[in-house]
Amino acid sequence: MNTQANNPLHGITLETILTRLVQYYGWEELGRQIPARCFMFDPSIKSSLKFLRQTPWARERVETFYVDTLSVR
Repeated sequence: MNTQANNPLHGITLETILTRLVQYYGWEELGRQIPARCFMFDPSIKSSLKFLRQTPWARERVETFYVDTLSVR
């Protein structure tokens, strides 16, 4: 059995991560921290999830930002 004891994102969906970031920071600040069009121009959870699932660099930045700022709260 492969355990994920050292993975802070284990069991957390990308949608949950994005929703928590938006609730805490808002779209404007999220767009400043991670300069992606999906956060800066007419943002929505649905369009941002589509972009993040297709763009590995952006997904990694969002996940890292979440771990660095919100995962301990």
